[in-house]
Amino acid sequence: MNTPGSAKNILSSDVEIKGNLKFAGELTFEGKLEGEITSDGTLTVGDSAVINGNINATTVVLRGKVNGNVTAKDKIEIKTKTELFGDIRAAKLSIEEGVTFVGKTEVNPNKVAPSANPRPPQAPTLEAAKPPGR
Repeated sequence: MNTPGSAKNILSSDVEIKGNLKFAGELTFEGKLEGEITSDGTLTVGDSAVINGNINATTVVLRGKVNGNVTAKDKIEIKTKTELFGDIRAAKLSIEEGVTFVGKTEVNPNKVAPSANPRPPQAPTLEAAKPPGR
């Protein structure tokens, strides 16, 4: 039985796409893409892949060449020999040895679940500073 969102898809190295790519579940991409990739699933960029565009997914595993920003709700794994030119944002980040990476990183596990009290209470401090009897 195949549950929705659990499909494993593969686009091999002879695939070339100009346009945006959207998928659910898991996708291994080995081809060439000019456009954006969006998913609530897991994207694996293969060794032979060349992507010119932004990637936004839950989990991203990079192996090929990416020229664009990569955002993951959960985790980004950058494997050996990856070439990444762009900024990355994720809750968790793993970078192996031998990676070419030019860009900025924002790794913040707390951003996924913001704190219940985003700003400190200021009213009690102000009340305490008033002289009594006024």
